[in-house]
Amino acid sequence: MRLKWKDMTVKRKGRARAGVIAWLLAASLALAGCGRDAGGGRARGMIMPSADGEETLTAQDLVIDISHLDLGYMMVCYTGEASRLFVQLVGPDGEEYKYFLDPSPDYVTLPLTAGDGEYYLCAYENVGGDQYSPILAQMLQLQLSDEFAPFLCPNQYVDFTPDDQAVSLAKELTEETEDELEQVGEIYHWVIRNISYDYEKAVDVSPGYLPDIEETLKIRTGICFDFAALMTAMLRSLGIPTKLNIGYLTEDVYHAWISIYLEETGWIDQIILFDGKDWRMMDPTVASSGGTGEVEELASDDANYIVRYVR
Repeated sequence: MRLKWKDMTVKRKGRARAGVIAWLLAASLALAGCGRDAGGGRARGMIMPSADGEETLTAQDLVIDISHLDLGYMMVCYTGEASRLFVQLVGPDGEEYKYFLDPSPDYVTLPLTAGDGEYYLCAYENVGGDQYSPILAQMLQLQLSDEFAPFLCPNQYVDFTPDDQAVSLAKELTEETEDELEQVGEIYHWVIRNISYDYEKAVDVSPGYLPDIEETLKIRTGICFDFAALMTAMLRSLGIPTKLNIGYLTEDVYHAWISIYLEETGWIDQIILFDGKDWRMMDPTVASSGGTGEVEELASDDANYIVRYVR
């Protein structure tokens, strides 16, 4: 179906965007600007998304705020009568990212994680069953002001706020740590010791499942997606860039895991375990279940992890 382009408008406020970036520093959880500290290290913190209305795409009952594409996210609000909105994004990596939203006056944050380049955006309203009708199409050009920004921000899959228990717990666990490596270790060990794997949920989980980070902390159990989302939220709240990866452990086991960025080492794929001498790649779900033998060996080999999506 060809879109009626006249039904879509792009709005930009007349005043120039100031380009001020709100950061929540991990040490104090106080807002500050992005920059470098006196020692030359990068001052980094959690980014809280906002729908400022500086630049928007609109179509019928849909508003997409694209004011902060340079920070690797956009915000979507749909208040129409359709039961569901489907947003499709195809980035420079060629992957098709799918997001589903229920009607709500609240904005939902969608991440742009495929790096700089063109993103093709389409939005569709549900017209019954699994049928959708297009209402908006737009090509977006992304140039990040900070390559780490998409991995410091809450979004639909890693949904948290500064007031959430996950954030306060991360701060509490790392109060006496001296560097990022110790922070990662504290978060990692707390999660695998306190959250158990829910085998029944893993069997019954429905397509389109979204993790509820606060619920996971409350019931202390979850599937791999819950483990990865919780750890991602806690690390991002500390200003540690963290990727939530969705893909396969070998070619046929659908899975979720995380990768982190440390100032001293760069990106480290999969969650890590450091024994004081060597790095070990360890997926948090396998670690929690006490994985040994073939399972642990499988999880520790990064060649077995096939990334499909990054959230």
